Amino acid sequence: MMRTVVDQSGVERVDDCDKDKKKRRRSNRRSKANSISVPVSEIQGESSQSVGSGSKPKNLTSSMTNLSQKQHELEMLSSNDHRLTRASEASFNSMSTMHVNEQEKLVEGQNIQNAETFSNSCHEPIAQEGFKLIEVYAKPKIFAPYWSTEAVNQALEKGDVFKALFRANAHNRFEAYCKVDGVKTDILINGLAEQNRAVEGDVVVIKVDPLSMWTKMKGSAAVFNNSACAENCNLLPEAEEFSGDSCKAKSKLDPNYDYGQNGGDLLPENSITFVGGPFTTNITHLDLSGPENCKYVNGDHPSASDSSHAGCSSGQNELLNAVEMVSAMVSKFPSKRPTGKVVAIIERSPRRDAIVGFLYASQWFNHREGHKKEVQKNRSSLSISDHEYIQLIPNDSKFPKMVVLVRDLPDCIKKRLEDGDTTIEKELVSARIDNWGEDNPFPQARVLHIFGRGGEVEPQINAILYENAICCSEFSPESLSCIPHVPWEVPLEEFQSRKDLRNLCIFTIDPSSATDLDDALSVERLSNGIFRVGVHIADASYFVLPDSALDKEAEIRSTCVYMLKRKLPMLPPVLSENVASLNPGVDRLAFSIFWDFTGSGDVMDRWIGRTVVQSCCKLSYEHAQDIIDGRMDAEGSSTIGNDCLQLYGRFEWPDLIRSVKNLYEISKHLKEKRFNSGAIALENSKVFLLFDEDGIPYDSMFHERRNSNLLVEEFMLLANRTAAEVVTRAFPDSALLRRHPEPNMRKLKEFEGFCYKHGLELDTSSSRQFHLSLQQMKEKLKNDSILFDILISYATRPMQLASYFCSGESQNNANDWGHYALAVPLYTHFTSPLRRYPDIIVHRTLAAALEAEESYLKQKTMQKANPGKEVTRRCFTGIRFDKGAAASLEGREALSAAALKHGVPCTELLAEVAAYCNERKLASRHVKDACDKLYMWILLKNKEILLSEARVLGLGPRFMSIYIHKLAIEKRIYYDEVAGLIVEWLEATSTLVLSLYEYKRQLRKGGLGHYRPLEDVALVVNPYNLGELGESVDECTARAQMGDAAGIAGQDLEAISKTEICPAVSPLTVHLLSTIPVALHAVGGDDGPLEIGVRLYMSSYFSNSCFGSGR
Repeated sequence: MMRTVVDQSGVERVDDCDKDKKKRRRSNRRSKANSISVPVSEIQGESSQSVGSGSKPKNLTSSMTNLSQKQHELEMLSSNDHRLTRASEASFNSMSTMHVNEQEKLVEGQNIQNAETFSNSCHEPIAQEGFKLIEVYAKPKIFAPYWSTEAVNQALEKGDVFKALFRANAHNRFEAYCKVDGVKTDILINGLAEQNRAVEGDVVVIKVDPLSMWTKMKGSAAVFNNSACAENCNLLPEAEEFSGDSCKAKSKLDPNYDYGQNGGDLLPENSITFVGGPFTTNITHLDLSGPENCKYVNGDHPSASDSSHAGCSSGQNELLNAVEMVSAMVSKFPSKRPTGKVVAIIERSPRRDAIVGFLYASQWFNHREGHKKEVQKNRSSLSISDHEYIQLIPNDSKFPKMVVLVRDLPDCIKKRLEDGDTTIEKELVSARIDNWGEDNPFPQARVLHIFGRGGEVEPQINAILYENAICCSEFSPESLSCIPHVPWEVPLEEFQSRKDLRNLCIFTIDPSSATDLDDALSVERLSNGIFRVGVHIADASYFVLPDSALDKEAEIRSTCVYMLKRKLPMLPPVLSENVASLNPGVDRLAFSIFWDFTGSGDVMDRWIGRTVVQSCCKLSYEHAQDIIDGRMDAEGSSTIGNDCLQLYGRFEWPDLIRSVKNLYEISKHLKEKRFNSGAIALENSKVFLLFDEDGIPYDSMFHERRNSNLLVEEFMLLANRTAAEVVTRAFPDSALLRRHPEPNMRKLKEFEGFCYKHGLELDTSSSRQFHLSLQQMKEKLKNDSILFDILISYATRPMQLASYFCSGESQNNANDWGHYALAVPLYTHFTSPLRRYPDIIVHRTLAAALEAEESYLKQKTMQKANPGKEVTRRCFTGIRFDKGAAASLEGREALSAAALKHGVPCTELLAEVAAYCNERKLASRHVKDACDKLYMWILLKNKEILLSEARVLGLGPRFMSIYIHKLAIEKRIYYDEVAGLIVEWLEATSTLVLSLYEYKRQLRKGGLGHYRPLEDVALVVNPYNLGELGESVDECTARAQMGDAAGIAGQDLEAISKTEICPAVSPLTVHLLSTIPVALHAVGGDDGPLEIGVRLYMSSYFSNSCFGSGR
């Protein structure tokens, strides 16, 4: 058995070599005095220092080399340089203060200092404080120039390069990944030189390296041992499916377009400025202006039978051949990871304009103080030069550190700097990347906004909204003028043109706090055991007319944004919560779909139309669950639990209770059929934060999905499927659909291997087998629900993102239209028009299909061409589609006229709408996740310490990855190079042994070694201080105050004494899936990004002083 012991005592013994060491240190110091910064390609330092989350960077001794060595290393940088994977961020270098114009004084051959120093153990960036010089005129340049537009277009046509979305690894920014359509494995872009100034979210052009340069693929063990899933998308399904967007492999550039001169990027600008909230937000917006015949479907409308497109061009064939070639190589060499490099940026990420972070000006202040005496001596004025820089550290580790010119700072910040106000470092700011030249290791940015203290809630929320380009302003007067005045009543003409359903028992089931009620249900029992179920959706498209001011604003917002304690609506509340909402007891307009079901859940017939409805009751999921569970019997009551319910209209409680129970029975059949057809459910319990009356989180709890949730979900899924089928058949080139590709097979196989290693069988041959395997695991792990939650969380990672798309844009790839998780060939969003803009588009398309159907049938009836033949009813929206009617001249004319009337977008415009909605949906998800993390951080900040158990997911000699069930989050603990801690890593058995020991620092001043203190990694308590069983908190606290042997504050000890979590005892032996105790705490706020810190929770009789500080 291989046994490697990492001794971290950091002890240096004085021996006969002391004199030589002193000479070397003096020589090093002299070299540093003359050193300058160099490109970021120097990525492997010899010294190391770990920087914890949220702490400010420290000065660090760096290794030295000469200019020629640096130039040689620049030339040798390549994507298969494995040293790059060890670093997580570029660092700034500590150096004597210089101005940009002083670089002319440098002489060739002068020794220079590493611009990059990385710890072999540190996962965080090792940035160095200081006022930095970033421009160094050393040749060769750091980055290659971008290809020209013409060269890019030619290469795209030939298939020599590919268009892809650039995604950086949050744990290691030197690793980035690009997804090429048709290639099942992402392309690794390894190293800053290969990334060529691309940042997270850029659409780039990449050139794939030859096979000889491909790196070794991480195996399944490596994936779970490192937990460094660079391509992670730890998203749970949305009702549950996946959200997001993808990038096409081929897209030509317009050579006549003015792409600007920003760093040589090919960067088209297509945005408008939208004023929102306390700041101005730049939001990409679709240009809907132009001739009507360019915007909407009109003229001859293609039928389902003649909607095929011309064959691929020769350029497309070359591209397909290139994709097939790369894909074949990936399949032939599964152990190899394809690599590549960025040769051009054709679309900037919107995030470039909204980098949120903190200014770091400590070294600038020191420099300023040093010059004051000189200024006073010379009796001159102290002014800011044109070349002074300070550092900006982004909150998002996917982005590089930046420099900002002091002269370009807003006046309010500049004045605070001149006044020596060091609290400026606690302010959360936003900046825009202005330039990143070929010879600069770091981008130059310009600060645009200052939000406030980083430790406060409102500045954090404003920053989250800003960096995701969320519109949070009030609705414009023009938009509000499109909404009828309240109180509003259904116009008489609508009763004449719609089906009146007010005599049906219709009701809503929503969360108890819901105010925008956009879906309702009904059920009737017909003869012969047939049930007629109705789904009724708020008819928002009646109020949101195409091209109106309200329509344009709804499109810009695209979706509602949820932030736990706050919601930003897509539509004005007077519409979404009143006029259009299906509130009980009032007449409302709806789109309704009816299905006739047999007792076994088979659909016999259906009807779709615009209706007038009146909901008789607003049920919550809790109310519906009480009815399902029989806690409200047929005798009925006006109360369930402590909630008062009101019933409207002529219906009685037995009617409502019977309807809910019938719907539940039918939904069980639908669910069974759906999973038998191959659907997969990746759901686990979710964490909900509990808030006090002041809106402050005080605890968390788990929330399980109830049967009432599943009841509603089944009928909403069926409604979305039905709508997708109708709009695709009627308008095969202009249907807005939603697809979910098959999962990443490599990751799926890795997950399969992980399960097999731990005695769990997983069959991923089909989605149905995948689902059955997970259900078997759930049964097998019924006594270990935490492990099953972990498995579900990992099972989501191979899943790719679902996205909206236009059917006409993907006619040649109709096989890729399906939804993997739902196992259906066609899917769209129809059921939430008050919250999602795509649903409004689908409503308009359905309305056009209905009107075309009515017009066609009326025309055929009037012609009476075949008196003996009955005209088919519901030829476009019924369960059986009449292809002949759609292909006929009358049918095409009817469909075209209806599409133009209802504003059905043409293929090109609809593709743009789909892409924009994908972007906004993903941004809203980022906002929700960020706000969840913010309030979780506030919870931990108020609690000081939160003890919990954690399961070990990944294990290695440097760090472990753990799953903390109480908060349902995954975190890392780095334990290398820690004073007072011995790490023993047993490679053969993947076993870790951590031992505490008495540490006595013997390092002399100037000696090597920067070790982190033990308190950064472990909360160590003295068993004596915890008190005997039954001892009061006050007694424990008093004892701790008398002799704080474990270094624990009184409030921390109080938190510890209230928990049943027991500390681990040294030595701690850890295996994969072990359960260990951990201590959680809030990190950052005023001094850095918000993070949830985690430490081992251990006990020892050593005093805190025995472990040393490690500094």
